Amino acid sequence: MDKKNALRAGALAAGTTLMMLLMSSPALALTPDDGDDPGPGLSVIETLGLFVVAPIGLFLLIAGLVWVLDGSTDRHPKAKGKAKTKAAVKAS
Repeated sequence: MDKKNALRAGALAAGTTLMMLLMSSPALALTPDDGDDPGPGLSVIETLGLFVVAPIGLFLLIAGLVWVLDGSTDRHPKAKGKAKTKAAVKAS
C-alpha cells in the first residue's frame, strides 16, 4: 500500500469517526424523551451487589457445578517412564 492510499484510508477513518461522534452527541442525553419514566436510583450497596457480587457468585456457582459434576477420574498428569538411576542399574 503506497503512501497515497494509506493517507486516503486514514482520512476516511478519521472522518467517519468524527461524524459518528458528532451525530451521537452526549448532550442529547440530558433531554428526556417522551415516555421516559426512570425509576429510583440504586444505592451503593445495591449497585455493588448487582454489578460485582452477583457476577462473581454466578461464576463461582458455575465453576463449582462443573468441578463437582465432572466425571473424569484422571486428575493427575501421567508420569513418564521412570528412568533407572545408577544405583538401580548397579543393583540389578
